[in-house]
Amino acid sequence: MPVPHDIAAEAELWDAYAESAFKSDAEPVFNWTQYAGHGPGPELLGRPTSVLEIGCGTGRALASLAQRGTTARGVDLSPVMVKKCGDRWAGTGAQFECGEVLDFLREDTRTYDAVYSIFGAAWFADPSRLFPLVRERLAPRGVFVFSQPPAIPGAYGPQGMYKGGFAGKAMFTYRYSYKPAVWERLLLRAGFTDAEAVVLGAPEPGHIGTLVVRAGTAVG
Repeated sequence: MPVPHDIAAEAELWDAYAESAFKSDAEPVFNWTQYAGHGPGPELLGRPTSVLEIGCGTGRALASLAQRGTTARGVDLSPVMVKKCGDRWAGTGAQFECGEVLDFLREDTRTYDAVYSIFGAAWFADPSRLFPLVRERLAPRGVFVFSQPPAIPGAYGPQGMYKGGFAGKAMFTYRYSYKPAVWERLLLRAGFTDAEAVVLGAPEPGHIGTLVVRAGTAVG
């Protein structure tokens, strides 16, 4: 049974996150994992001429791609974050739009060589609804890549997550966690022709790894 996402309330949560997470002096950087300089880079996207980042957050990854000459567009639920990104990264050519990702993908008629998410919308949107929409927005031989923390053993499916601990205003959202093999099945079911999900180990033994998932469309 789908969980009851309250988009207005979730936008308020991400606005609050934007106020603390966005650093005006940050530089463009592309990193799939939560550890600086660890793991693969944008090569997982291939050599796209156009990309869409869903849940683009602080915009650092998108700005990095835009500086390389890629047509780079991002969508985020937080109007505060989108405004901050638009101001900070205006010189890179990256474009930032505010919207709920499922609505955006339904209404957007453009196609992209790559769609990706770094601890972004692919973690916080129902994959049974998100993945088919992403597939529709991909150009022939396009790729979809996302990263996020791996599932805690035994804790699968949608899970509620409060912001900022357990005191203060009750601001929460839902995130989605599955075993790698389940992510692969969900992507194939959505129309992707191949899918691979792996958990990359952390730089330090025993630390939290990173789930990295890549799916392709071999034909248009």
